[in-house]
Amino acid sequence: MTFTDVLNNIWNWIITEGIKVVIGIIVFLILCKVINWVCRKIEKSLLKKHVDVTITKSAISFTRKALKVLLFISFLTLIGIETSSISAAIASIGLAIGLSLQGSLSNFAGGVIILCVRPFRIGDTITCNGETGTVERIELFYTYIVTGDNRVVMMPNADVANSKITNASAKETRRLDMTFSIAYDNDHNTARDIILREIESTNLALNEPDAPFVNIVAHNASSVDLEMRVWVKTENYQKLKWILLEKIKEAFDENGISIPFQQVDVHITEPVGTPKYKDKRALVVKQESELPVIKPMQSNIPVVVEPTDNASQVKKRRGKKRKQ
Repeated sequence: MTFTDVLNNIWNWIITEGIKVVIGIIVFLILCKVINWVCRKIEKSLLKKHVDVTITKSAISFTRKALKVLLFISFLTLIGIETSSISAAIASIGLAIGLSLQGSLSNFAGGVIILCVRPFRIGDTITCNGETGTVERIELFYTYIVTGDNRVVMMPNADVANSKITNASAKETRRLDMTFSIAYDNDHNTARDIILREIESTNLALNEPDAPFVNIVAHNASSVDLEMRVWVKTENYQKLKWILLEKIKEAFDENGISIPFQQVDVHITEPVGTPKYKDKRALVVKQESELPVIKPMQSNIPVVVEPTDNASQVKKRRGKKRKQ
């Protein structure tokens, strides 16, 4: 085959099949843009009608990807590639991939469960697998949350669906519980009045379902504990907590209410029968026959030794007794 024949074959392919390939690529790109535009319009329309945000975003994401897959298969058919053989190959490859990607399939099943059960929604603050943050988006395989320090945590849906989830935004109101410790010599009624006064000054506490409550909850070794319970709107929970921590500390300082720290009082007593001496720092040890060696208890404590009666003194006493 000469070089001229190669050029003729290429030219013939361009004017026959090449035109269809070019047209197919152009149509494919245009339809991809159309799919994205239509999905955005549908999403905005659903959100305006107050359809659940989580379901809306997840359904639109799945629909966009499914339509693009179908469009790609149509593109292959347009350019003359047999899709039947490709479908068989895709089926066999899909089986192998499915066996090797069981975790991903579990994530997909977990995503379906999350969308159906809806334990949380986009915008909720949740705690799951030791991470606390705001749900940014929920996809078929992963759930994305943003932490307080602006970190994005991508959690597999299988782990989320099978884990304990704490949703702090599920209710409109929450109860704030805090404990304040005061010394035993402080008046607990005064401390209670101070706490209630500071709660009222914030204008964030609610009287429903219960009014603010403060009472003694425990008698500890070094302190009396007062527990505070106050209802607040969910969005004001952290704000009220920080305000009360600062204001109550300042109010306690102004009114002489001390916050004790844990401490242990150690009392040292002398054993029964120990001689008493004016000098409390001295330790008296009597030298007896059973204890020929004197060992002080501590090296820095002076030791005073009182000698026992020697032999001459004993003989004198015995002589006096005989004369009597």
